[in-house]
Amino acid sequence: MIRPDSRPLYILVKEKLDEQIDDGTYQPGEQLPSEAKLSENLGVSRATLREALRILEKEGKVNRRQGVGTF
Repeated sequence: MIRPDSRPLYILVKEKLDEQIDDGTYQPGEQLPSEAKLSENLGVSRATLREALRILEKEGKVNRRQGVGTF
């Protein structure tokens, strides 16, 4: 669960996913859980999660493939 502060929630979600990537929760090339599962685990809406993933993709930290998943 993410605890909100003054920053937008999608930024907090992005930072949490960044931490999980950096600490080895998700290995390079490994498929992340589905959007539904990730949003449930993080306690946020899928729209919020998608915005966080969009930023991570723009930064080159994840690779999203439509119909396949996020890696």
